[in-house]
Amino acid sequence: MENWTRLGRVLGSHMMFIAPACVILGVLFPGVFGLLRPIVPVLFAFMTFQGSLNNNVRHVVEVFRHPKNMLAILVVSMVVMPVASRVLSGLLFANDPNLVVGATLEYCVPVAVVCFMWCDMYDGDLSLALATILVSTVLAPFTIPVSLKLLLGAAVQVDVASMMTQMVFMIALPALAGMLVNDLTKGWGHKVLSPAISPAARILIMFIMAANSTQMSDYMRHITPELFGMMAYILFFATCGFLLGMGLARLMRVDQARFVTMTFGVGMRNISAGAVIAAQFFPGEVVFPVMMGTLFQQMLAGVFATVMPRLAGRGAPETSTE
Repeated sequence: MENWTRLGRVLGSHMMFIAPACVILGVLFPGVFGLLRPIVPVLFAFMTFQGSLNNNVRHVVEVFRHPKNMLAILVVSMVVMPVASRVLSGLLFANDPNLVVGATLEYCVPVAVVCFMWCDMYDGDLSLALATILVSTVLAPFTIPVSLKLLLGAAVQVDVASMMTQMVFMIALPALAGMLVNDLTKGWGHKVLSPAISPAARILIMFIMAANSTQMSDYMRHITPELFGMMAYILFFATCGFLLGMGLARLMRVDQARFVTMTFGVGMRNISAGAVIAAQFFPGEVVFPVMMGTLFQQMLAGVFATVMPRLAGRGAPETSTE
């Protein structure tokens, strides 16, 4: 058992290197890792359950009672970043409207579900992460069409039923189950069960990252100079997203757990939702900038996870006023 838990700690501490390796494997071997895509929701539900064992219902309710931090993440991620991406990509790629649409769409989608996993691995505030993901996903069927209409003049219809079903299965039900197990067992779920299955969750995220990356394979095999320029732009803007999250956390002087959650919450997007919308309503080229987010946000999450503890300690109090 000790070796098993040690494996989980090793995987978590080396995720900066593991994440890009998984993405590259998915791009290089889509026929292999693509076979996992149908079961990704199930794998993710297990990860959400494991992370939620470290949480309880009272803490999530408290986030909604004092929503300042959650609202700050939502405003920056759902308003500031889409507008900034529309303006900057419009200046840099004025000759290719499809790339501008893709770069804008990527930041109109809700906070990434996988944000919860990263917050769990790096001791973030799981209650804040869960509440933020739930609210941004619930609002997405309304905010995505409005954002695209205002920023691009594009009218799209979001599959509300599909998005909500996915959220319930991957996040809401397993999160509620995990919190209830922890509450009903008076902390046994957090102290015993969560550490026991945590290494399995770390292994599963590797397969999930590889499986999701298979969707980029064709684009990476036929890349053009203009698409390479878009890759550089997405890397730059995704980096700015994490930096903006860190800056927001420092400005609000939150504790380290909330610092981690605000960084991941602002920096990570639900690329799957963006890819589905791009494929349904726009030309194929629009999908490329969206899928580039898969390549870079996992890599950047691993990089920023290693520097956050040092940066969070500079001037951030140990406790929050909320």
